[in-house]
Formats: sequence, C-alpha cells, structure tokens
Amino acid sequence: MSEPPETTGSLLGGRIVYSQPRSGFRSGIEPVLLAAAVPARAQERVIEAGCGAGAGLLCLAARLPGIGGHGVERDPALAALAARNIAANGWAARLSVAAGDITTPPAEGEIFDHVCANPPWHDRAATPSPHPGRRAAKIAGADLLAQWTAALAARLRRRGSLTLILPASQLARALAALRAGGFGAATLLPLWPRAGQPARLILLQAIKGAAGGERVLPGLVLHGEAGGFTEAAEAILRNGAGLPLR
Repeated sequence: MSEPPETTGSLLGGRIVYSQPRSGFRSGIEPVLLAAAVPARAQERVIEAGCGAGAGLLCLAARLPGIGGHGVERDPALAALAARNIAANGWAARLSVAAGDITTPPAEGEIFDHVCANPPWHDRAATPSPHPGRRAAKIAGADLLAQWTAALAARLRRRGSLTLILPASQLARALAALRAGGFGAATLLPLWPRAGQPARLILLQAIKGAAGGERVLPGLVLHGEAGGFTEAAEAILRNGAGLPLR
C-alpha cells in the first residue's frame, strides 16, 4: 500500500491540526514566528502572500480569535490543502485562501489592515532542490522582494503594517524594497540560533506611509546550549505567544 501524499501533525503544542505534503516543501518554524509578529487586533484583516499549506494563517487565527485572514498561494494543490486545514480547525468563517499570483493587481476595494510574507529567497544560481515544489517555494529572482512588497502595499491601508521573515543576508534588498514601496519606520528583530551566534533569520516590519528610519530590537535566541528551544521561543512556538516588534 502506498503512503498518503500528506502527513498530519499539529502546531502550537497541539492547538492546531495541520497537514502538509509528505515530500517537497514542508513548514518550519518560520510561519509560526511570522504570525506571532503580525500586530493585528480584533476585527482587523490580514493577508499573507505565499501562504503554503496555511501554517501562518492558522497560527495567527489561534492567537487572535477576532481577526480575519486571507492567503494567496500560487500552487493550487497547496492552496487546496490550506483550505482543508482551515476547515479542519473550524475557521472557514474567518480564514480563506485563493490560488493565484500575489503580483496580480488586487480587486477594487481589496484592502487589508496588515500584510505578511515568508518570501522565496534562494538565488537561482544556488544548488536547486530535486523536488519542484521545494524549488518553487524557495527560489527567487533578484527583483522578487520588490515585486512582492509593491503588490502587498497595493492591498494595504495607509498606516497598516507589513511583516516579513527573511534570511539576514536579504536585509539590504528588503530595506530597499520597503523604501520603494512607500514604507517607513522599519523595525528589525534578529533571530539568533544560539546566544553569541550570528542571526540567520530576521523579522522585518514597516508601516505604510510612515516617516522615520530603522531600528533594531534586541532579538530572540531560539535554542539553548543543550539544544532545545529557549523558554522565550517555546512561548511562541508551543504556546502561541505574540512577538511584538512595536
């Protein structure tokens, strides 16, 4: 008997039922951290670009019961899986997913309070994954950040927030994209693998139409010396705590 194409597990310490492809692109901690950093409030609406199987949207809904969320995912199979995950958790009235390209112009009146993304970031010259789904989720052209930032800005109200999780190596490119997209007052939060080690990932948040330069927060240490997650990281990854950048 062949194995099913998906595996079913959980997020946030069992609070969320979550299925994802057995092979190809599989969620890590990035969408959980991204969702924890979105500064949404009750009755506000959030859109996520490249939502995959919906991990970020699900974690956001679990942390903030009053919000509405919408995901855009270019892989129709992943978008369908995200919709099934939403239904499995009983949140179809609050969350939705559409298969499509985030760079397509938005429908008239399609405005959100917050936008977020975990964009593809590998250079096309990097060693490619043999799996097409993983390649599509990770490989990006040089102008992708600028394209996604502009597309998300078009869907965002003035003074709304944009939150990205990215490799630290993409910081300069991301800041340039934010400035070109009309964002200001950017806040950077480094994610340290362990204390004293260089950050591999960063959370970056900016406000549409805001003035002001960048600031850097102390950051979050993910792992302790023994190898497990730190207490602060556990609070987010297992208990659904927020990770405020403002």
